[in-house]
Amino acid sequence: MGTNTGTRSRGRLRERAVGPVCAVLAFCAVPAGLLAGPSAGWRAALPMTVAVLGALAVASLHARDRLITVAATAVAVSSALGTLFGDPPTLATATGVATLVEITGLLLLVCLVARYAGTRQAFVLCTVLGVLASTALLRLQLPPTVLEAAAQSSFFALGAIAAAATGGGLRTLETRRIRAVYEARRSQRLQLAGDLHDFVAHDVSGIVVLAQAAQVIAADRPEEVLPLLRQIEASGLQALGSMDRTVHMLRSSDGTAPTGRDATNAAGATDATDASPPVAYGLEDIVDAVDRFRTAGRAEVRLDMDRSPELIGRIPREVASTAHRVVVEALTNIRRHAGNAPWVTVTVSATPGPEHPRPVLTVSVTNGPPTGGETAGGHLGDRERPGASGLRGLALRARALGGTLESGVHGKHGKHGKHEKHGWRVTAVLPLD
Repeated sequence: MGTNTGTRSRGRLRERAVGPVCAVLAFCAVPAGLLAGPSAGWRAALPMTVAVLGALAVASLHARDRLITVAATAVAVSSALGTLFGDPPTLATATGVATLVEITGLLLLVCLVARYAGTRQAFVLCTVLGVLASTALLRLQLPPTVLEAAAQSSFFALGAIAAAATGGGLRTLETRRIRAVYEARRSQRLQLAGDLHDFVAHDVSGIVVLAQAAQVIAADRPEEVLPLLRQIEASGLQALGSMDRTVHMLRSSDGTAPTGRDATNAAGATDATDASPPVAYGLEDIVDAVDRFRTAGRAEVRLDMDRSPELIGRIPREVASTAHRVVVEALTNIRRHAGNAPWVTVTVSATPGPEHPRPVLTVSVTNGPPTGGETAGGHLGDRERPGASGLRGLALRARALGGTLESGVHGKHGKHGKHEKHGWRVTAVLPLD
């Protein structure tokens, strides 16, 4: 981030320096033109001065589109008049120097027009200025035949083509840079939306469940409402903490976020005095997610995970963060679409097996068949909402890490292969090397 900031600072410094430098050069160009007039001839000195001033004006004030057209047109008219009504061809040294300076100004203006002017204006103006730059040498010596004059002008037109190509190349680079910035910002917005969906939706869905439970028991058991309100408050603070972590994730240089325990205080707000580098969500945060899910619901929740520091320490950060997201997304889906599931099992294992010769981390979330007429099939994996990553987004992330993510029904099978009662299982296999 420091390198990018330094680059932007140097770029702004250069932009601010262009104007004063061009002003100084323009202030010097006028006296130089007046001094060159008597020796080079006013018909050569005046086009030279106008060409230099026009190029300097466009270089310093290129943000004004109308000025580019006016300056380039004035230079073109001045150069054309100098070529058509100038002095007879002469090999005088002063006249030659003035003409060469004018050609240099014309070529610089071609480059600037190709870089900053509109596409149609740039094509017309660059063509006219290029023709004038390639024919200006006819003022010094006129070839004996028209064919030789055309050949000479065509050869010197290569300079105008090179100037236009240079300006067009710079224009293309700027366009690509703007497009890259736009795509980066769009990617950040999508990342923000996905993170808010993955993390905050889990806590918000828990708040909804607790609020619904409070409404049910408020009339018959009012003494149990206060604990539910406390749980709602805790879930709300956790959601605020998740949003804050997401903002930190986008602001940080490496796209990571501080962990919940290290970045939030007892009230659930981010500790602004914590100067430690941000760390992504990890395996240890799965325990908190499962505990919150267990507290907000009635299902029997089991977590089967090795919590030893040795396991947590050898899991890559990207893999651990993806595993946490898989668990959170699966639990959120269960809460939304299988709220009456009697049991939920979360398994996180790094034990190698015959199916996976490479070391992998296997994350599995399974829920039992919902009761009360609910069904988990056909819904848990089909949520597609704008801005939400969902299981499909997590599957893409798992594939980017070289792993897989699968989801589907499981349970008993009835006649003809039909499912009678079934739950839902989400399984992610993430390589560790």
